[in-house]
Amino acid sequence: MRRPVFIAEQARDARGLLGRIIAFLMAHETWAHNRRVIDALGVESGDRVLDIGCGPGRSLAMLASLATEGRIVGADPSALMAELAVKRDGALVRARRVEIIMASVVSLPFADAAFDKALCVHVLYFWSDLNQAFAEIACVLKPGGKLALLFRTSADARAVQAFPAEVYRFPSLNEVIAPLEEAGLTIEQRDELAATPLLLVSTKRA
Repeated sequence: MRRPVFIAEQARDARGLLGRIIAFLMAHETWAHNRRVIDALGVESGDRVLDIGCGPGRSLAMLASLATEGRIVGADPSALMAELAVKRDGALVRARRVEIIMASVVSLPFADAAFDKALCVHVLYFWSDLNQAFAEIACVLKPGGKLALLFRTSADARAVQAFPAEVYRFPSLNEVIAPLEEAGLTIEQRDELAATPLLLVSTKRA
């Protein structure tokens, strides 16, 4: 069944009571995917990690448990998602183990080379310009830093049919790899195209 546009819009920019419901569902539906991405990143104790499109922040506690001497930041363009993440991870935020900000992928308010690792899970569908997004991510990653992406491609016919094209744009694998490489990232790990969702891990070239 094709999801209504107004429901899909909440995944892109959650608001109000419906947005809170969508956030709750997302936190449960995508948890296994988030864990897979975190495992692939190989987070170490001193790592500085950025979760781009962190949503309600369920991954942040797990990241903080791994990077015990590092820095964990969750960024999301939705004010509601940022609010929910702060509420979920309040103790970690108060202890300054986790920071949550409202920010778009094309305007990340960090210094160059601020992070060792970054992750994006099911969010690139909403980015209007992948070149600009990956260039911005590359700027905030240090040389040798890793970016893990998990997403569905245009090869996933079921997803393409289920989500409205007005909101979700499912890229081809090449449409993701090309701007990644142009931004200075080298693919280190990738699933076969038939995998859905598909995991890519890339490293910023020195």
